[in-house]
Amino acid sequence: MLFTPLEIKETVDMFMRYKLDIRAITLGVSLLDCAASTGGETRRRIREKLLRVAGPLVKTGREIETEYGIPIINKRLAVSPIALVAASSGETDYSPFARTLDEAASELGVDFVGGFSALVQKGFTRADRNLIDSIPAALGATARVCASVNAASSKSGINMDAVRRMGEVIRETAQATADRDGIGCAKLVVFCNAPEDNPFMAGAFHGPGEAESCLNVGVSGPGVVKAALESHRDADFDELADIIKKTAFKITRMGQLVGMEAARRLGVPFGILDLSLAPTPAVGDSVARILEEMGLESAGTHGATAALAMLTDMVKKGGVMASTHVGGFSGAFIPVSEDEGMVAAVRSGSISLDKLEAMTSVCSVGLDMIALPGDTPASTISAIIADEMAIGMVNNKTTAVRVIPVPGKKAGDWVEFGGLLGAAPVLPVNRASSEAFIARGGRIPAPIHSFRN
Repeated sequence: MLFTPLEIKETVDMFMRYKLDIRAITLGVSLLDCAASTGGETRRRIREKLLRVAGPLVKTGREIETEYGIPIINKRLAVSPIALVAASSGETDYSPFARTLDEAASELGVDFVGGFSALVQKGFTRADRNLIDSIPAALGATARVCASVNAASSKSGINMDAVRRMGEVIRETAQATADRDGIGCAKLVVFCNAPEDNPFMAGAFHGPGEAESCLNVGVSGPGVVKAALESHRDADFDELADIIKKTAFKITRMGQLVGMEAARRLGVPFGILDLSLAPTPAVGDSVARILEEMGLESAGTHGATAALAMLTDMVKKGGVMASTHVGGFSGAFIPVSEDEGMVAAVRSGSISLDKLEAMTSVCSVGLDMIALPGDTPASTISAIIADEMAIGMVNNKTTAVRVIPVPGKKAGDWVEFGGLLGAAPVLPVNRASSEAFIARGGRIPAPIHSFRN
């Protein structure tokens, strides 16, 4: 892959001025062969395998950063869904498995480990229920472990029993970490159509269909896209779309280079490259500001959904033009607390929870890092999840919910999560009850267009 001097200068500007980075290199590791008849033996095997397979990960990432001058923000692990691994252990409390993952992650020096997960889109196994019941204690007792539950899919419909339980679990997790503003919920996501190869937290896990191990990369560059649009403020939408696509192409080439080199050095297959515009709280690293650069006064005003749809689609098109291994989410994220532009839009009153839900129909994921009043009923949280699952199921796309009912906080209060998780005002929720709807249970069937055999 040859680069011209102009491309090299352009790339240097991306790093130095516009906050382009490799957001994460995530090593996926299968733990299915660690299952044993006792929990103690299973955990021993998990720890031994992670230390053996992932031992060089952090060192390799740092070497590539130094040699190529490319920032790699996080080094992460994704493991097989623990509900599958722990099923044969005979235990009912799976939080010790989370502590084992956390201890191994600490010893390895990785930032996060994803995979305290269950796949329940069509129903529960005993192990699935055990894992879901263990989430509050697990996230309350660990620093690096992330949990996820896939509660719906376009082929299976929505498991409303899982949706109901996850509303309760989110409330319980917030209470388990109440001394830290419910931050445990920032490490918990509920999915529809969860991808098995996603390198981004909190939803990363190493799916059953994946290889023994592989290296997935998440690239992010909202600032680069915004900078590209700044010099084309008079362009029509055809030209604007082309600019975004070409910028995404350049970003993807850089991510492909890093990902393949990291995989080669680790001696594992290169999995996928997730080109997602994932913002940070830093000024200039915002998806909301891209939407405003398109001509919107504020990110949540009328037209924001159309602007976000074009942005997401052009990012995907530029990515697949540059790499044959684009996967994960790939598009644009719209978390609230992690995006200073989104926070500003919330504070100005131009973004509400309902507008965010509408925007999730066209973005990469869903309702992400949204602070809710601490007294929000579990049934209301479940209903928010159900709405988002329906958007994903009907549109055959990944959607997710990561909300934080902050103990002791009410709508309009301010909450600080710190680091990449940022800070945000608490958003109000609709106070009309959804209790009777959620109490029905059962399964919402898959839509008719899911029958594609």
